[in-house]
Amino acid sequence: MEKKRTGMKILAVLGTLLVGVDILAPVFFSLMALVSRAVFRFDYLMPAELGFLLLAGLLLLVWAAFASKMRRNWIGWSIVAALVLVVAGQALAVATGLASGQNQSPVLEKVVLGTIGAFDLAVLALFIGGLLLVGDLFRKVKTT
Repeated sequence: MEKKRTGMKILAVLGTLLVGVDILAPVFFSLMALVSRAVFRFDYLMPAELGFLLLAGLLLLVWAAFASKMRRNWIGWSIVAALVLVVAGQALAVATGLASGQNQSPVLEKVVLGTIGAFDLAVLALFIGGLLLVGDLFRKVKTT
């Protein structure tokens, strides 16, 4: 049983780190730009652009959560929300012509950008769920 628990810890830590890089990269690069150029630029699209890291991290977190039977709801719903929001935002941009530049509607643009912002929040929720899962897995188990 201890070997299985060690495997779940490794999966959870790696998954959380990958999702964390996806969330913390824009913050890091914004701070670097602020220090080097005295300009604050925050790229809120970066978590969606680093989707390969997010995909790897969420697969590891799903595996760890379902195998350990801990934090399944939190991690599962965060993933569902992130996927629905990113797909909905992209589909709306393509369907309305914002993606191709045919339509310049500021209202639709704000809606699409809002879905990407909500996607970022869902990824942040996934990161927090990963941290909670890691905490649960590393918590000492009482033996009686």
